[in-house]
Amino acid sequence: MFAISALPVFAAGDVSTAIENTWTTAQTQIKNVVNNVVFPAVDMILAILFFVKLSMAYMDYRKHGQFEFTAPAILFVCLVFSLTAPLYIWTIL
Repeated sequence: MFAISALPVFAAGDVSTAIENTWTTAQTQIKNVVNNVVFPAVDMILAILFFVKLSMAYMDYRKHGQFEFTAPAILFVCLVFSLTAPLYIWTIL
C-alpha cells in the first residue's frame, strides 16, 4: 500500500538557493519592523507591568510590612534584556 501511494516528488531547481535569496532580500525589512515596532511594544508592556507591580508591592509593604521584590526584579531584568536586545540579537541570529 505504501509503495502505491508514495510518489516521488522532485523540486524544480535548487530550493535552498531560492530560500536564501528570499531571506536576503527580506532581511532588512524584517529587521526594521522588529527593531521599530516589536521591541518598542514589548518594552512598553514590560515597563507598564514593572511600574504596576512595583506600586502593588509597595502597597503590600505598607499593609503587611514585608516587601516582596521577586516579581518587580524579574520584570526589571526582562525590561533591561528587552531594551538591550536590538544591539546584539541580530548577531546571534
